[in-house]
Amino acid sequence: MFYLLFGKCRKDLLRREHSFGRPMTLDASPPWDDVQNYIDGGWRTPSGDGQDVVNPATGEAISYVGFSSEDDVNAAVHAGQEAFEAWSETPIEERIQPLFELKQSLEDHQDELAEILVREHGKTFAEAKGELRRGIENVEVACGTPSMMQAGHLPNAAPEIDETAVRKPLGVFTAITPFNFPGMIPLWFLPYAVATGNAFILKPSEQDPVVAQRLFELIDAAGFPDGLVQLVNGSVDTVNALLDHDGIEGVSFVGSTPVAKTIYERAAANGKRVQAQGGAKNHIIVTETADLDFAAKKTVSSACACGGERCLANDVVVVEEGIYDEFASRVIEESKAQTVGYGLDSETDIGALITPEHESRVRDMIATGIDEGAELLLDGRDGAVDGYENGNFLAPTVFGDVAPEMTVAREEIFGPVLGLVPVENVDEAIEVLNRSDFGNAASLFTGSGADARAVRHRADVGNLGVNTGTAAPMAFFHFGGRKASFFGDLHAQGEDMIHFYTDKTIYIERWPSA
Repeated sequence: MFYLLFGKCRKDLLRREHSFGRPMTLDASPPWDDVQNYIDGGWRTPSGDGQDVVNPATGEAISYVGFSSEDDVNAAVHAGQEAFEAWSETPIEERIQPLFELKQSLEDHQDELAEILVREHGKTFAEAKGELRRGIENVEVACGTPSMMQAGHLPNAAPEIDETAVRKPLGVFTAITPFNFPGMIPLWFLPYAVATGNAFILKPSEQDPVVAQRLFELIDAAGFPDGLVQLVNGSVDTVNALLDHDGIEGVSFVGSTPVAKTIYERAAANGKRVQAQGGAKNHIIVTETADLDFAAKKTVSSACACGGERCLANDVVVVEEGIYDEFASRVIEESKAQTVGYGLDSETDIGALITPEHESRVRDMIATGIDEGAELLLDGRDGAVDGYENGNFLAPTVFGDVAPEMTVAREEIFGPVLGLVPVENVDEAIEVLNRSDFGNAASLFTGSGADARAVRHRADVGNLGVNTGTAAPMAFFHFGGRKASFFGDLHAQGEDMIHFYTDKTIYIERWPSA
């Protein structure tokens, strides 16, 4: 059962009421009321026109999100600046107390948030819960900020002089987050920003903003000061207003590579700190010593989970020739076993893609693969689901004999499509992997320590897994990425976030003898 969102005040949430706006109501049966901004501790309707929020499995509008104007952004930034003044001087032990409250609240409402997420994104309920679990882990790690913010002290750095590095928060930060993980990725940034003493503004994807809205209801109840953590909905103009605003100190972004590059350049030109996670084209290497059943299962899961709409999807599978035919057969068998359907149906393995336009783009990529000479081993384009004829569904598609120069081997597809590339040996496999313009992640399936060591030392990627289908780092490690997959210096998650959200003041102290 859904909890109430945007309207009826739940006793256990102890909501504050504000004269300028009341939240909408959410029950188990959309459509829901319009999505709101959360500015200076209250709910406000965005100023501009927007778009419908659509259930990808049914094609039905379930809500409406307006786009924020420059005035809306100004209001949020100014409120954040005011909140920052007091918050930055608040003892850090006090700053993390609302995060403990938020962590428990997220635990208590995990199923509810997951159900919202399924309805507006299309992924399965299990995938949504897994996404939220990863977000909760980041809140847990951020609760340890008092230890991570310690920056070092050196007595007698010079005669009668001690020196200390002191971390200082900087002001108002923003994060611009994508549609594919609307519950998790905001929590890559938000907890660390506020724990280190900063104010924070989230601009979620306009395609699935309702789960962010519900997240901010829980934030509102967690005890943060008004104006410290805010939600601004919108599209390109809203993003540009944030990037250009003098009151924003830094920007975090996750999305496609062309947009990540643009965000990076524009934010940096405006003198801001910026971390921009881009797209990916991840590889799996399968050697002759691998457990082929296990490797096939994890390969299909990696490529097709969340409909393939994730930057950690490994959709290029580089296979040693001696096992190529056998492995291809197992991949096809595993792919055929996947059930495509509505994400709230318990038997569903693969849910809907986010929009009809994106589904069409993935279909075009499949057609390109065929035109360029890849062997179509399994065609998932007839992925219609009974009862959901207006949904954006595709079943797993498998290409064989893919050459590294083909489009399906070079460009991010963001759909349940994988390609098998035969190679002579591990050295050639590493060469194929490193030839990619992207450097987000890779996985290796092998029984050979020597092969694992070779890949570990030579693979040019930021996240690398051995005998694991998806190289997703835990929250206490940063989320890697190289080449066209990342623009910036400091990554999301873990200790990198402490560095991103603070600057060091070097305090030099001397007390001459009387």
